[in-house]
Amino acid sequence: MLELHDAPLAPLTTFRLGGPAARLITATTDAEVVAAVREADAAGTPLLLIGGGSNLVIGDKGFAGTALRIATEGFSLDGTTLELAAGEVWTDAVARTVEAGLAGIECLAGIPGSAGATPIQNVGAYGQEVSSTISEVIAYDRKTGETVTLTNAECAFSYRHSRFKADPDRHVVLRVRFELEDANGLSAPVKYAETARTLGVEPGDRVLLADARETVLKLRAGKGMVLDPEDHDTWSAGSFFTNPILTDEAFAAFHARVRERLGADAVPPAYPAGEGHTKTSAAWLIDKSGFTKGYGTGPARISTKHTLALTNRGEASTEDLLALAREVVAGVHDAFGITLVNEPVTVGVSL
Repeated sequence: MLELHDAPLAPLTTFRLGGPAARLITATTDAEVVAAVREADAAGTPLLLIGGGSNLVIGDKGFAGTALRIATEGFSLDGTTLELAAGEVWTDAVARTVEAGLAGIECLAGIPGSAGATPIQNVGAYGQEVSSTISEVIAYDRKTGETVTLTNAECAFSYRHSRFKADPDRHVVLRVRFELEDANGLSAPVKYAETARTLGVEPGDRVLLADARETVLKLRAGKGMVLDPEDHDTWSAGSFFTNPILTDEAFAAFHARVRERLGADAVPPAYPAGEGHTKTSAAWLIDKSGFTKGYGTGPARISTKHTLALTNRGEASTEDLLALAREVVAGVHDAFGITLVNEPVTVGVSL
């Protein structure tokens, strides 16, 4: 294991923000990961797990404990069963499954981060979520001191949530197993309307796997959601807020606020989210509250390509970013009575 002290953490995050860690360990095998976690737990040392750093907002003061960077490698295909080590680069793994002719995660192309983070957040985009293909998660249980295998049901997946996110100090993801589909080179049924429209097909149709992946990559790039060191619109955590899920009663009250603010004919985005619930669009809420693309005059601003991404224009601090996020949250609540929830994990800070 590589060990550094007073180590910068900003370069390990896609925001490029945050102060140093008192100690940084880089683990390249499952055994090293488990050993580092056990050592920290035995000593009572605060522990921060870092994968691809694409979902982290670290405070300017840094982390006064041990930061463990999980850099394990492992890509294994057995028929339609895929196993990934937690440290595998997610977007590279997606590309390899498409090359292998297997469907199920092709519309999750271009999402930054590591494979081990995908079940924690139940990563999803363009009509796919990893919960639909994950069969098992192998993790180290910090409570029992054992390595366990959790089934899909035991992961308790829901929208951008899981048992791992609900109890972040319990499990350390080591490996993730997926059950993909061999559809003779075709994608899973296209669910997302924008993807179907761009591909020139109807929702529910299948297309060539490579076409699905390339289309999603182009859509994401157009919104600044594919990492590019030269493009400050990608110095972000992608979507900073989750899409609100409202009860029918709350959605009716929200709709009334929309009509009052935008006119009698105004209709907010609405998507089914289970019985008695409706999901609406955080990006729409932000835009209609007056926070348009490129909003801001300081070093942290809303992306020029997508209102849902908050970005570091190169000289920002974490406090600059949080000030912008708080402004957006307050503005949306004042306009529509909805409180947005941040999607990235905050370390040493909060909204």
